Amino acid sequence: MPYINIKVTRQGVTADQKAELIRGVTDLLVRVLDKSPATTFVVIDEVALENWGIGGLPVDKYRRDAAG
Repeated sequence: MPYINIKVTRQGVTADQKAELIRGVTDLLVRVLDKSPATTFVVIDEVALENWGIGGLPVDKYRRDAAG
């Protein structure tokens, strides 16, 4: 019974995109691990941007620095 947890920032991820992620991850586990889609669970957590960091920095600062 696989459980997959996807975390994304809360920035414009649509319901259609989430559905595609769920479908795609489920299909991957079926194809690679021969898992049953009926017992494959996928959870998508949306994380507020201020709670996300990259390279030791809050993501907004990381993006500003990367942009120059």
